[in-house]
Amino acid sequence: MTTFDEILPLAKDIFGNPTEYIKKLEWIILNRDLNGRVRLIAPESVLSNEEGRKAIEELYQSLADRLMSHAYPLERGILYEEDKETACQGASSFLLGNFPNIWVVDRLATESRWETIAEVSPNSPRIVYFSIKGGVGRSTALAASAWTLARQGKKVLVLDLDLESPGLSSALLSPTRQPKYGITDWLVEDLVDNGDSLIDDAYATSDLPTAGSIHIVPAHGNNLGDYVAKLGRAWMPKTRHPSSPETWAKRLNRLINTLEDRLKPDVILIDSRAGIDEVAAACVTDLGAHTILMFAIQGQQTWTGYRALIDHWQQRGVITDIRSRLQIVAGLVPDDDRRLEYLELLRADAHALFEGTYDTVKPGAISDWSFEEDDDTAPHSPLPIRWNRGWYGLLSLQQRMIQVDENEVNSVYGPLLDFLDRALLGENQTW
Repeated sequence: MTTFDEILPLAKDIFGNPTEYIKKLEWIILNRDLNGRVRLIAPESVLSNEEGRKAIEELYQSLADRLMSHAYPLERGILYEEDKETACQGASSFLLGNFPNIWVVDRLATESRWETIAEVSPNSPRIVYFSIKGGVGRSTALAASAWTLARQGKKVLVLDLDLESPGLSSALLSPTRQPKYGITDWLVEDLVDNGDSLIDDAYATSDLPTAGSIHIVPAHGNNLGDYVAKLGRAWMPKTRHPSSPETWAKRLNRLINTLEDRLKPDVILIDSRAGIDEVAAACVTDLGAHTILMFAIQGQQTWTGYRALIDHWQQRGVITDIRSRLQIVAGLVPDDDRRLEYLELLRADAHALFEGTYDTVKPGAISDWSFEEDDDTAPHSPLPIRWNRGWYGLLSLQQRMIQVDENEVNSVYGPLLDFLDRALLGENQTW
């Protein structure tokens, strides 16, 4: 029996001894379909070459013999296309191991595209607050960050993209200031070209006393309406043209760009949905994030989830496109004598996670991307957030934000806030 996880290792083995003809081909695609079955896609020019057609057929037969139920019969297992772009049909591709002309294309049932890393947005820096699991203090940390940055005189735009578990806006907005609409409303109305008409009613300004301002775009408006039905449509692609639908992630980017043009924020804070799904993928990889704060608590579930992501990026060859944007944040750090041990264990596990992303440096050589475990400037070095009963949970946080003072915020979130100051100062030296 062969399982899905064995497809690529077995394919590497099969392609390990290619014929001279296979070596000379500009491209071959290993196509994994929605059911996890594999076909080969080769250039149409192969059809007019008897030697080439025979080489491709023998290659696929060898592959099918090893993949068993994850392959097709020979007569259905090979497709031919004019060029690689047409063969991919818009799906992303990555090289199979070190083979220079063998590409892998995955056809997925969702729009989750963790391997497509958007370039950093050239406008306001976008900071994504992300976690593998909920209940780690991520949203509360974002609220405290927004308040602190606004206290410094900055104009902050906050987006609550945890649409299935909304609540961030309650920390920054009093009930009377909740806007009429939210992100979910816009995503649904945009499908029928009605999104622009509600932009002005999809955000509100916090009345927290700050020198700057906080503009919040909540997950939903002050009236939930038929929220479950709307949520079931929010992730839909928009069909502008049958051959090139606009994914929901691109639609979301369009919303953020529109808000950015109107509000001219100094920084955009994005509360991502927890977990590894298409919503989190959009927040982390598709929105041009300047920094991705990876919230972690000590425990196997945290590191198993993050390991899956790092391994995915490494296998797809895109880890170097995103690694410099990542930063571990330690949530719920005990506020007692267990603190140091907790952080030491978390740092060790975070270093084990990041170690494979660091450059291998020979003795005497220097690299911009190689960090020792005890290096406090490393992305694996956790920014600790001290557990504090008064800050735990969002239900009463809006009142808490009104009464809080700067010293208390710094005592809980100081290392995170210092990191943001350094990150944003590097982005804009005028601040």
